[in-house]
Amino acid sequence: MSHPSLFRAGLACLLSATVCSAQTPQQNDLVAIYKDLHAHPELSHHEERTSAILAAALRSAGYTVTDHIGVYPDGSKAFGVVGILKNGPGPVLLVRGDMDALPIVEETGLPYASHVMTKTKAGLDTGVMHACGHDVHTTVLIGTARAMAASRDKWHGTVMLVGQPSEETIDGAKAMLADHLYERFGRPDSIIGLHDFNTVAAGKVGILAGPAMASSTSVDVLIQGIGGHGAYPQLGRDPISLAAQFIMQIQTIVSREEDPLAPTVVTVGTIHGGTKRNIISDGVKLELTTRAFSDKARQTVLTGLNAMAAGITLSAGLPPEKAAKVTVLEDESTPVQFNDPALTARVKASLVTALSADNVVDVDRTMGSEDVGVFGLADSAKPIPVVYFRLGAMDPVKLAAAQAAGKTLPGMHTSHFEPVPEPTLSTGVTAMTAAATGILQ
Repeated sequence: MSHPSLFRAGLACLLSATVCSAQTPQQNDLVAIYKDLHAHPELSHHEERTSAILAAALRSAGYTVTDHIGVYPDGSKAFGVVGILKNGPGPVLLVRGDMDALPIVEETGLPYASHVMTKTKAGLDTGVMHACGHDVHTTVLIGTARAMAASRDKWHGTVMLVGQPSEETIDGAKAMLADHLYERFGRPDSIIGLHDFNTVAAGKVGILAGPAMASSTSVDVLIQGIGGHGAYPQLGRDPISLAAQFIMQIQTIVSREEDPLAPTVVTVGTIHGGTKRNIISDGVKLELTTRAFSDKARQTVLTGLNAMAAGITLSAGLPPEKAAKVTVLEDESTPVQFNDPALTARVKASLVTALSADNVVDVDRTMGSEDVGVFGLADSAKPIPVVYFRLGAMDPVKLAAAQAAGKTLPGMHTSHFEPVPEPTLSTGVTAMTAAATGILQ
């Protein structure tokens, strides 16, 4: 692993669909796996097909595999996958990849675009799309599994590969821990993972130490009213109008309540209310997320939401039983994602060796959130070091053109998010394998 070109050439041999030597079994085409996963996305809590593909691939690579790992608060089972490969005494490394998709109609026009349709929990028709690149993450996990199994002379210890469900609802890591993940498979000494990004060119990776991604808190708000006929609004209290006022007011939490030096985001993601155009409904439900880098900033948002909900109730003259209600969903919330500085330094050194310094870039923290850090906080008294780095996924030519024009290519959670399969996948596998090998010394 001392020479980047030799390392990458070796991985290319391992990951290709051809037989590179008599000792190397034939490998499936990772691009084909990726395109298949992209065309068949599954929402959080429903990753049955994806988890089966991952489990089969890990078994084929020689791992001891257990699937259907995870228990949600309602008692239902999750589709988590764990693959274990032991290679003598040494540290235990958890390598995590997530599997779920988003309720978005894909508009990329790709030949392998998703045409999957389903219904949301609210009963609304929606498309399903890998608009956050978890198809990339799952495919990279498969490629890393193969590479680690084929290079056991270069490392020692135990590789624990985790296919995590339900990252988008940020309850998948908690579900796997609730199913006694570490009691069943061992407590890792360190944890690594990656996420593809639309601001980094394919062929490169990005990394930073310390707070890397914001915390995320899920909040439901019920704005109640007094229903009636649309022709006689004076006889009721219109919760849709109240919800509109509430949405506008809460935008001042960040601009007027928070410290300007404390990055914070409040987003209303959904609003549901009413059944017919001439009926004043009895209530409106809002679904929000808040992002912050400190407990203080997070609490400022929650305090503001409650205060403004009380204000809406008072201004509308509603009785106590019709008060607006703010509910924090702790099971769908996640802490700040923190990259352990010492482990980050080790991982960065391995990435530079494998990819060259020009292809390992420093990046800034982001308001996006992740629940990978939950795996590291299973025992808050003794956290497990975590490093989560970024994988470039954009066509370098398109990215350069967009940057020259002062624009940004479509990013995660949009209908036009379009990772370029290569060199995204090969770089991801090279990077993850190098990081894992460097840790397992």
